[in-house]
Amino acid sequence: MTRVAMTSPLPSSIDATLALLQAQGYVSDRALATVLFLALRMKRPLLLEGEAGTGKTEIAKVLAAGLGRRLIRLQCYEGLDLSSAVYEWNYAGQMMAIRLAEAGGVAEDRERLEAGIFSEKYLVKRPLLQALEPQEGGAPILLIDELDRTDEAFEAFLLEVLADAQVTIPELGTVKAAEPPIVILTSNRTREIHDALKRRCLYHWVDYPDAARELAILKAKVPDAPAKLSKQVVGFVQAIRKEELFKAPGVAETLDWATALVELDAVALDPAIVSDTLGALLKYQDDIQAMQSSKVREMLDQVKAEARA
Repeated sequence: MTRVAMTSPLPSSIDATLALLQAQGYVSDRALATVLFLALRMKRPLLLEGEAGTGKTEIAKVLAAGLGRRLIRLQCYEGLDLSSAVYEWNYAGQMMAIRLAEAGGVAEDRERLEAGIFSEKYLVKRPLLQALEPQEGGAPILLIDELDRTDEAFEAFLLEVLADAQVTIPELGTVKAAEPPIVILTSNRTREIHDALKRRCLYHWVDYPDAARELAILKAKVPDAPAKLSKQVVGFVQAIRKEELFKAPGVAETLDWATALVELDAVALDPAIVSDTLGALLKYQDDIQAMQSSKVREMLDQVKAEARA
């Protein structure tokens, strides 16, 4: 039996929103908490853009956990269509029903047969349609993740969902939510999202955190990391993001790297261990090659000097 989380009321202020995120281990800045609070109060979708690994998807997860709401996730990809995002018909079940009717000699007219097979019994509900249904504990959190991976045709379809909290199924009619879902959309900005969709959302750019916030995130997510190591990891990551890399490491990579170093019983950074574990921080070989031993040593000396200062 699935245990249902206790539902919490929506936060009544920006400070309460900050506290809700903090209680779930998400270290937010006030700007993000402000736009999230407004999205909840105004019942508007929230579009979060930013580099990969900056914690956009995590916001929807901690919001669902903090509010005790169901999280429904639509992972976007190239070629995503209505059958994967909204609904499709159980064609095998429909064919079985038709053949059973024919085998049993049931004299049904065509309209009655079509009404039977194009009923909710044979409807396979995908994430967007699920999010419009009544949920125990209140409206769900609908996460539309990495929207920039889809095409403009799918964006155009989303306009009806975001504007009116409804979808149209030709065989059944319009399905409208009694209570609109709380919608979080994310984009890594591999392409621009159309203005028509942006106008229906509140917007926030999720940037890399500054050193103080990244250190707080690291302490919350990897509490076993020694204090000295944590400071050096954050200092090194902050420095490496200033280099000309194909893909700068996000917060997710910072946490992966710190976890790897803890597994190796490291208490501080040195050139050898950094070089040996760069694959946990950087994901492209050209970037790893750019950070060769002399460069690593130079950056480590700078980080340690700044820490002493």
